[in-house]
Amino acid sequence: MRRTTERTDERILQSDVFDREGVREPRADHGSFDEPGRTLKVYDRCDVLVVGGGPSGTAAAAAAARQGARVVLLERYNHLGGLATGGLVIWIDRMTDWTGQLVIRGFAEELFDRLPPEAVAGPDPADWGSRDAAKAAHWSQRTAAYHGVVTWSPTIDPERLKLLGQQIVLERGVKLVYHAWAAMPIVESGAVTGVAFESKEGRLAVMAQVVIDATGDGDLFARAGADYDNDIEAADVHHCMNTSWLFGGVDMARWIAFRAGQADAYSAFMAGGRASCGLFERPFVSWRDDIALFMGPRQTGYSALDVDDLTEVEVRSHRAMEQHLDYYRAHAPGFENAYMLLSAPQIGVRHARRLKGVDAVLRRRWPDGVALPDEIGVTPAVSPTFPNISIPYGALVPVALDGLLACGRHISCDKNSHGFMREIPQCWITGQAAGTAAALAVQQGVQPRAVDIPALQQALRAQGVFLNVAETVPA
Repeated sequence: MRRTTERTDERILQSDVFDREGVREPRADHGSFDEPGRTLKVYDRCDVLVVGGGPSGTAAAAAAARQGARVVLLERYNHLGGLATGGLVIWIDRMTDWTGQLVIRGFAEELFDRLPPEAVAGPDPADWGSRDAAKAAHWSQRTAAYHGVVTWSPTIDPERLKLLGQQIVLERGVKLVYHAWAAMPIVESGAVTGVAFESKEGRLAVMAQVVIDATGDGDLFARAGADYDNDIEAADVHHCMNTSWLFGGVDMARWIAFRAGQADAYSAFMAGGRASCGLFERPFVSWRDDIALFMGPRQTGYSALDVDDLTEVEVRSHRAMEQHLDYYRAHAPGFENAYMLLSAPQIGVRHARRLKGVDAVLRRRWPDGVALPDEIGVTPAVSPTFPNISIPYGALVPVALDGLLACGRHISCDKNSHGFMREIPQCWITGQAAGTAAALAVQQGVQPRAVDIPALQQALRAQGVFLNVAETVPA
């Protein structure tokens, strides 16, 4: 079944959402196997261990190393960037607020300062915040204008971002380990002290004074016994899954002219696509006019923690890619010579678990616009109805579990706030904060929950992070 979610003051996207097909039979009971106990070889010992090299994990490792910590970064794939690269979520959501002020800064700003100009497509800084109708209409077709306001929400070359993220962490002396899948946290006396991981060498361990869970799904804090939430906002798309893909050989200028200039023909095209393909999605622009991005069809009713569900979403997405190619080549202006360029090597998971933290990003605070005392970053609100939103350090800290911080899409927040806190710029912000805090915890000889907040805020400002909270002298 297809249903359409409408963009509102509390939702970022208008999109079709597609239910799963049928009901899967329960798995057969094949019995159990008792795994013998074993002694693990310690691969490394470090100050800060970051598990997951997505947007938040890359930012965390870079920030912790910049702060002077010895850092190990474990990543299960062969690249950094996570969904921003391997997931082909190359449309980077809004980093300016509704006045045009750049509030997602720090590590994010460093990335865009260092990416080659040809790897980034988006509006000039002079147009950020513009409400000029013609400019807003132009950029609304190019993922960079919402509610009639031009925003800094560019599209990027994923290969360039992979390379740059890797270069930054290596420059700072991070021990980078690819093809390493963290399996279990090592917990001693209520604190995480390391992680067991799997690789081609078998099962190994890394011991650390602070572990940062940047897995995106909260795998480590959940397995370590920390509490979490997993409720969803059913009318939104933030819990859906899909595998994104790219088509090459297209002419996006022709496509945009068709979509923007022939409303009736576009509506008929979309209706025909739904009838022909079932699962159906519209294309987004990329960093090049000859490459189209498909970040759907978004599929609901699946669990990102169920291996059979993950497999089914991959199968449906790859079939949809082929069906889309046939339909678009036959009916879409600008797609006559399209070809399959790449399906994402990483599945697009938007939601699995959310930490129960000391504090959280909460819907009830959206209207306030108040800088929280432990603010570690600022995010643009989902619409001009609300002021900028303060992100508290407590959203990264488990209620009881020590030795661990969380960052990225699984931080502590309610289901409404998760709709934007899962986005890539917000993951850069929380990752940079987690890495900086972890390094300070090691230097101060305290648990992460006891880090001196003014010292943390001072360190973040020194790294270029935008904060609204008043500057104070560290204790």
